Parts: sequence; structure tokens; C-alpha cells
Amino acid sequence: VQLQASGGGLVQPGGSLRVSCAASGRIFSINEMAWYRQAPGKQRELVAAITSGGTTNYADSVKGRFTISRDNAKNTVYLQMNSLKPEDAAVYYCNAVQVVAGGNIDYWGKGTQVTVSS
Repeated sequence: VQLQASGGGLVQPGGSLRVSCAASGRIFSINEMAWYRQAPGKQRELVAAITSGGTTNYADSVKGRFTISRDNAKNTVYLQMNSLKPEDAAVYYCNAVQVVAGGNIDYWGKGTQVTVSS
């Protein structure tokens, strides 16, 4: 499974940005897709996740501002980020969890930079 993220960039505080992640390859049995982020000097943290059935989960810090969605036909997950704050600046990584016999396999994209600055 390959994950290709896109859509990062520079945005002013209070602005909006949407990042996308397209999955390709042996994408059968992918259950959960998620976005993580990692700021300089900090650990990678979960931002939002969505299951194949549409159940979502958000970090408290982004609830009400970010929305994760998924297009199963396109094997793509989106993260709409509104009311961005400087503390949202980070490299955003796409993650996919594939269910296989005996357990799960995690796949990661290369990351896309989100900068929030005036």
C-alpha cells in the first residue's frame, strides 16, 4: 500500500486548508485511515481518524475545527482544517491500517508540511 499526501502549504492564522491522502496498491481490507502530525521537537500525535464505516475520532485540540472524511471509491481520505492556529503547524502524515490474518499492518505516507503564520 502506498499513501500519497498532498495539499499542505502556508496559511494565515484563522485560515483554512485541506490535505488529501490517496491510497494505492493492495488496498483491500483497509479499515482505518487517519492523519497524524508532528511539530519540531514534539512527538507524533493523532489528529483525526475515520473507519471504513465512517466512524470518526478527533484529538481534543482540533474538535470543532477539523473534519476528516473519506471517499472509499477513490481510496482517499481528506482533512479539512478550519480556523487554523499557529500551534497547528506541523508535518501532517497520512496513516492507513490494513487488517490481515494475524493482525494489522500500518502504512505511512511521507508527510505534507502545514505552516500557519502571518
